Order: sequence, then structure tokens, then C-alpha cells
Amino acid sequence: MTPSENELKPVSLSEVKSILKKVEKERKELSYEQKIALEHSQKFVQLPFKKTSDLIKELSELDFLQEIHIYKLVDLLPSKEDDVKTIFAKERITLNESQIKKILEILKKYLTEP
Repeated sequence: MTPSENELKPVSLSEVKSILKKVEKERKELSYEQKIALEHSQKFVQLPFKKTSDLIKELSELDFLQEIHIYKLVDLLPSKEDDVKTIFAKERITLNESQIKKILEILKKYLTEP
């Protein structure tokens, strides 16, 4: 195994749904854990995979966010300042008002697109 294969990389809930749908088509049968994960993703995914990928790219351009924070934001899609503050409450990063507003502007753009 190469070192890059051993690395953990966060994935969005939308990506989990896409991967599990593909596995389900190939195998016809998912394991119990995979079924539960697929059910969860189907209930809570708010954006299609393509829009999620675009959102991740746009949030990645914000230099004050780490990858793990971007995926939390994409999965939870907060719509209020307090929601963003709650997501970052236990993190070692403190966002100022302008950073929070920038995040919400980007998220709002993806939530209102058809």
C-alpha cells in the first residue's frame, strides 16, 4: 500500500450516497452498515452530487477554512450565522463576522439555485 492509499480523506454525504448507489447497482446487495448509511444519506442529502462538488470547490477557495470544516458546512448547509458559529464552536478556529457572512453568501447561492 502506498502512503496516499492509507490517508483518510473526508467525503460529503452526497458523495457517500453516490458511491453507495453505484455499489448497490454493481453488487445488487449492500451490507447492513452500507444500507443504513445509504438510508441516512437519502434522508439528509440536500444537494445533488454535482452541486455539492462545485460548492466544495468554491468553499476551498476561502483560505481560512480547512478541508474538514468545508465538508461539515457542505453536509449541514447552515443558513444562519448562529448555525455557522455552532459548527465551529468546538474547533480551534474562530471566525469573524465577515468570514461567516462570506460562507453564508456562498451557501445561499447553492441553496437558491434551481
